[in-house]
Amino acid sequence: MVTIKEIAHAVGVSSATVSRVLNYDATLSISAKKRQAVIETAEALNYATPRNRNRLANGAAPAVAPSIGKIALAHFLRPAQELTDPYYIGVRLGIESRCQALKAEVVKVYHTDSMPEASLLRDASGVIAVGRHTDAEIEWLRAHSRNLVFADFSPALDTEDSVESDVCLAMRKLLSAVQAMGYRRIGFLGWVEHVNQIPEQYVERRCRTYIEWMKERELFDPDLCMTEQITPDSGYNLARIMLQRPNPPDILITCNDNMAIGAYRAIKELGLRIPDDVAVAGFNDIPVAQLLHPPLSTVKIPSELIGETAVDLLIERLAGRDIAKKVTLATELVWRSSTRSISG
Repeated sequence: MVTIKEIAHAVGVSSATVSRVLNYDATLSISAKKRQAVIETAEALNYATPRNRNRLANGAAPAVAPSIGKIALAHFLRPAQELTDPYYIGVRLGIESRCQALKAEVVKVYHTDSMPEASLLRDASGVIAVGRHTDAEIEWLRAHSRNLVFADFSPALDTEDSVESDVCLAMRKLLSAVQAMGYRRIGFLGWVEHVNQIPEQYVERRCRTYIEWMKERELFDPDLCMTEQITPDSGYNLARIMLQRPNPPDILITCNDNMAIGAYRAIKELGLRIPDDVAVAGFNDIPVAQLLHPPLSTVKIPSELIGETAVDLLIERLAGRDIAKKVTLATELVWRSSTRSISG
């Protein structure tokens, strides 16, 4: 477990500053560069454990790796947006660390209001597209990439390699587990998904699976399922509304850990206790999840391994494989003190 003190020492700031940055304290006065350093250092230290270093050194690359040259990383987020979701910093670190081990150069291409310069992609041996892209963006990537791999997203067609975790299965595992713990009023906080730039309220995979699972057991209550356009305050806003309704949930499941951080703030402002009055569980297991008070129960999605695997898939393509692969990596339920113990 990475500690706040270790992060503070590495960045050269106080432990209090690290805590406020990782908890997305909007009142903190700190430069954007220093904020970025704290968030990226937390993810990097969490990644650089002996187990992860051994895995990286012994990665499943071909026995004779081809000359890789340059790899382009095409991100669906802007740089500032990436900082608000450290999960994607983990994916990027996995890509960069695997490329460093293979002596490959990485060129980062972040999302903007227009398509990037096509030569950035054409000059690369391959492109790793991180996150969900629109149909138009996917077609553009296909047109300008010699080899294309998707990380943390799998397009509908099976013509390109992809690696992701099954968040629908993960949600079902989580819901079954919290029901077995005795929770019945299960609330969900998520975001509006943009499908080809059109906002859709309940189509995000975790949200859709939650609704299906609850309806299958005749437990669905529309008042316990809330989404909004994603902002750093979404978890806080939605939790405050839901928890002040006449029949509030006894557990909140958030679409990611960032929303759980906001929910924590709302719960404490309302004078409630975690998990005595309301429990909380998130998704992703970002580094701050284990540093919250109480530590957050969450679904661990192997972000760094997703990034590493994307690089290995690209290497296989460069080595001559011509059949597309769709890789699914397992998730893990991580129980901490924000939920009651499994034994009840």
